[in-house]
Amino acid sequence: MSLVELIAQADERGLAASGLACLDRCVPLLGGDDETLRPLWGNLADASDAADWGQLLEQTRGKLNSPEGEGEGEGEGEGQSDEAVLLVHRMLAAAPADRRAAEVRTWADACSVASLQIHRLLDPAADAGPVDSGREGRTAGMSPLVAAELRRQVIVLEVLAGHGAGGLRRALEVSTEGRRVLRAVVSRRARGRS
Repeated sequence: MSLVELIAQADERGLAASGLACLDRCVPLLGGDDETLRPLWGNLADASDAADWGQLLEQTRGKLNSPEGEGEGEGEGEGQSDEAVLLVHRMLAAAPADRRAAEVRTWADACSVASLQIHRLLDPAADAGPVDSGREGRTAGMSPLVAAELRRQVIVLEVLAGHGAGGLRRALEVSTEGRRVLRAVVSRRARGRS
């Protein structure tokens, strides 16, 4: 099943986790650490109150939103990095205050596209083609970094579709792995510019 189909069939928890996982993997671009989104992940568990999502989201935004100009600078590749940072900020800003709302499907889909675009921007081997074909199952010619992000998105949705809240731990593990990969890419790019 393609990523587009998985998103179309996902339930509320799967959609919220999918969007959150995409944001989580990209959070190093905003200076976030492994614990930054942990309260939101915890809110997806069966024992938590979905009504708390909005408050936890606002707290997270307060930690990650920075003064204007973050990530601005000069040098080769800096424009791509700035665009990637902007995309992460948009993902965070667009998150619905109610994770049970209809808007969560739109947010999850937008996060999927944004995360793939971010990985494409940061991957020197990536082509400039649209990410939509990969989301629809056509992955030929996709760079390794972007292809790995696509696989992670599929795994998160499949695990949650198959195990519900019981799949959250695996979804978090997949996101943690992706976050570390992106952090290493960002670090390499920074060293290359210095």
